[in-house]
Amino acid sequence: MPALSTAPTWRGCSRGGPCSRRRSARKAEPKLERRAFGSGTRWEPIVGYSRVVRVGSWVSVSGTTATDAEGRVVGQGNAYAQTVQVLKNIQAALEKVGARFEDVVRTRMFVRNIDDWKEVGRAHAEFFEDVKPAATLIQVASLLDARMLVEIEVDAILADAP
Repeated sequence: MPALSTAPTWRGCSRGGPCSRRRSARKAEPKLERRAFGSGTRWEPIVGYSRVVRVGSWVSVSGTTATDAEGRVVGQGNAYAQTVQVLKNIQAALEKVGARFEDVVRTRMFVRNIDDWKEVGRAHAEFFEDVKPAATLIQVASLLDARMLVEIEVDAILADAP
C-alpha cells in the first residue's frame, strides 16, 4: 500500500469536494464595488490599466511618473522636482476615489539612478511626514521614457469605508 501523501491536492475542489463549501460561502458575501479611473495618459489604453482602482476600502494607484496634464515630462534631469510632480499626480488620483495621503499604507519608488535616493526621499518625506507608510526604493534599468527619473505606486486603505 502506498504511503499517504501530505501534499495538498486540488482534486477535492472539483465536483463537491471540501472546497465547494468555501466557494458557495463566498457567493453569499456582499459584492464589493469596484471603481477605476484613468488619468488620460497615452499609455493607459495601450497597456490596459487604470491610474487608480478602489475595491471596498482598498485603493491602489498604478506606477505614476512626472507628467503634466498634457503628458509632458516635468522636471527633466531633477529627481526632486520629478518626485514632487509624481506625488501631486498620485494625490489627484487618490482624490478621485475619496482617498488622501493619510490613507496611504505602502509606497514603492522606482528610480533609474540609486544616487538620487536622497532627493527622492526628501520629496517623499515632505508629503508623508506624518503618515510614514511602509516604503521601498528600488533602482531599475529604465522607465518608459528616458527623461523619467522616478516612478511611484501607492496602496491605501480607507478606515471609514463601508
